[in-house]
Amino acid sequence: MLNFGTIGTSSITTKFIDASKKGNNLKLTSVYSRDEGKAKEFADKFGAEYIFTDLEEMAKSSLIDAIYIASPNSMHYEQAKLFLKNKKHVICEKPIFSNSAELEEIFQVAEENGVFILEAIRNIHSPNFKKLKENISKAGAVRSANLHYVKYSSRYDLFLEGEVPNIFNPSFSGGALVDLGVYPIFLAAGLFGEPKEIFYYPVLLSNGIDGSGTLVLVYEGFVCTILCSKIAQSYAPNEIHGENGTFILDYAAPITSIEFIEHHFMNKENLTVDQNENDMVYEIEEITGIIENNNQVKYAELKDLSRLVLKITETARKKSGIVFDADQK
Repeated sequence: MLNFGTIGTSSITTKFIDASKKGNNLKLTSVYSRDEGKAKEFADKFGAEYIFTDLEEMAKSSLIDAIYIASPNSMHYEQAKLFLKNKKHVICEKPIFSNSAELEEIFQVAEENGVFILEAIRNIHSPNFKKLKENISKAGAVRSANLHYVKYSSRYDLFLEGEVPNIFNPSFSGGALVDLGVYPIFLAAGLFGEPKEIFYYPVLLSNGIDGSGTLVLVYEGFVCTILCSKIAQSYAPNEIHGENGTFILDYAAPITSIEFIEHHFMNKENLTVDQNENDMVYEIEEITGIIENNNQVKYAELKDLSRLVLKITETARKKSGIVFDADQK
């Protein structure tokens, strides 16, 4: 079992901690917040014995073996580097970093210090994604795919009132593509690999960040279209269309329903697997298994997947003129 600490006190951190308590892989010992009162309140709520208001002190502490980072996107790089240099494993919430340069440097830092860094991206570790991947050949040659994560954000209301929440701020590496688009992008990358061409058509807000957008991934023989938005809401399913049949998924994350419809006889097959409502339990199992078993093969596979997804989002951003502060360092 790995003792771990957390950076971030948002709902995603709460969900990660809840998931960690459902298994025997992680034990929460410490939480960090710049605000001591908030740190104590969060620690008391989840049974963490120790609090930190200084990241350097936390990174050097023997109370943790690993850190879960769920701070604003632009902060991941410096925080991850600090903990890796202090020989702590890092589980970093998606999107892992702002750009590929940061990612490659951090992979090198992890290797130099004999520790792991892994991206926390829940949908690709779930039983339903694995079921989909095992059965994707049923569709025959894939001819198109329509994936999406379109969810109206309450923080957009704040933006309209004149505030700039982190997730809509280029200084914090925000925007719809990197916040929500990464989920269907991971599905596409995990199923289809690297696209031949990448195009992104964003709806830009007044500060130049994408409130929504359409990503087009061009593969040999088909196109995968990905919609992402934090300023609208979709109720449509996701679909993968092949010459022999179509897969219908309820959501890009979490995938809780999979149906395959065979074209010729209109046979319907329910491929859904029962899974934990908190699907972060599966990423925890996968990540901690890699760390505890020193599974370099699986680690390399997930590193390459993170590389590919970040290459897609960075290419899409640059082609459409979306620039983060982190890109200019």
